[in-house]
Amino acid sequence: MSTPIGHDGPYATPVNLPMQHVEPAWIDYNGHMNVAYYTMAFDQAIDKFLEQEFGLGEAHAGRTNVGPYSLQNNVSYFAELLEGAGFYIAVRLVDHDEKRMHLFMEMLKEDGQVAAVSEGMLMNVDHTTRRSTPYEGWVLKRLAQMQADHSKLPVPDGLGAVIGIRRKG
Repeated sequence: MSTPIGHDGPYATPVNLPMQHVEPAWIDYNGHMNVAYYTMAFDQAIDKFLEQEFGLGEAHAGRTNVGPYSLQNNVSYFAELLEGAGFYIAVRLVDHDEKRMHLFMEMLKEDGQVAAVSEGMLMNVDHTTRRSTPYEGWVLKRLAQMQADHSKLPVPDGLGAVIGIRRKG
């Protein structure tokens, strides 16, 4: 793709994606959004983010036979989302190299309260060879601008979270 999608920055804030609402089918027997749907919402947010900011969506993958693979993902939950509740996802680029992106995403309720966070690593993969492949030059340029801008933001709570039981004393 020769013409980039989205904008060239500056990225003074995380990239906020459109508001969504919790569907009735996403509610579990505890009366709140099931963890599988938090994960689905984060996964779909990655697709929207890649399409909106880089033009690296389904059409690009079909045309070039290259697309993103998820290598690692960690989700932490902080607040319930009930049926019908509005939420949006804010995405920030933590790091990148020629083949990978490290993303941090916050799922925010309409009032701005953090409901969940997801940290993940993506890799650009050639679908023919099933091997990693570098991003195109213009994508790397945009990633560098976004990372430089996002690195000026305060470090988000939960970045690099480790799973473990925290003992008192």
